Amino acid sequence: MEVIGKIKLINDTQTFGSNGFRKRELVITTDEQYPQMIMIEFVQDKCDLLNSYQVGQDVKVSINLRGREWINPEGKAMYFNSIQGWRIENLAQAASQNIPPADQFTPASDFSDNEPDDLPF
Repeated sequence: MEVIGKIKLINDTQTFGSNGFRKRELVITTDEQYPQMIMIEFVQDKCDLLNSYQVGQDVKVSINLRGREWINPEGKAMYFNSIQGWRIENLAQAASQNIPPADQFTPASDFSDNEPDDLPF
């Protein structure tokens, strides 16, 4: 799945527990009639993917939905969902890579007006 929007917030990397679990949160504002603020978690080595991004950039984030069950001390089951990012792409940079520079474009020069009209209609 993918989320497309503008970066609203990039939090610092947080470290938890003795095993050094790392998490970094990103908030994306979608571009819809009713914009949504979507918080996406990047964990472990994926935290570093956010180092080259800044607030205000238009991005596409590849995500996975995660869900888990927790049994509280009273024995009641509780359920939690999270959105985990695993890839991020700068949309402005991707768009500029798909457009060839003007100096690389050359129009066809072997075009002739004397070609026969062999179309069947």
